[in-house]
Amino acid sequence: MISIGQTDDFRKKLEKLPKSIVRLYTKQKYIFELDWRDSRLHVKKLVDLNGYSFRITRNYRVLFYFQDDKRIIFVDIGHRKDIYE
Repeated sequence: MISIGQTDDFRKKLEKLPKSIVRLYTKQKYIFELDWRDSRLHVKKLVDLNGYSFRITRNYRVLFYFQDDKRIIFVDIGHRKDIYE
């Protein structure tokens, strides 16, 4: 089973998001925990950044990377126009 960690920056940004987005994040995270490759997540490998992203909504994303075979770290969350900078 894969464990998921979060950076401090990720937690701070998550707290600042609208409650509706946080609820959707919780649902998507549950799907992610079951299978990070699930097509409902729209997981993409990032070209210029080291890691991957998955969708919360059409406009909100979570960035993550694999620390090792059994641990994933969520590093950023936010609107797609801001998150990749």
